[in-house]
Amino acid sequence: MKHILLMCSAGMSTSIMVKKMTEAAVEINAEVMIKAIPEQQLNDHLAGTDIILLGPQVRFLLDKVQAVAKDIPVRVIDTMDYGTMNGEKILRQALVILGSH
Repeated sequence: MKHILLMCSAGMSTSIMVKKMTEAAVEINAEVMIKAIPEQQLNDHLAGTDIILLGPQVRFLLDKVQAVAKDIPVRVIDTMDYGTMNGEKILRQALVILGSH
């Protein structure tokens, strides 16, 4: 089971993305746990996280999050994929980075 953390500023649109990604995971039979958090809670959720995906609205935090995350891969979600809520594409990209698909 891979643990994917989505990070944003407030959590509204990212919670929708979690739903879309979870639906896609069921369709492609991927064993993942996906959680959305606001940036202030990052330190509370690092343990067990396999990858951190940043919403485009918090891309400016990339260097800061990478420094805190250490060996956990951190990526910014493509603006177009985020805007169209393409949960399957984002999930597949995360799984490729993790070497799971």
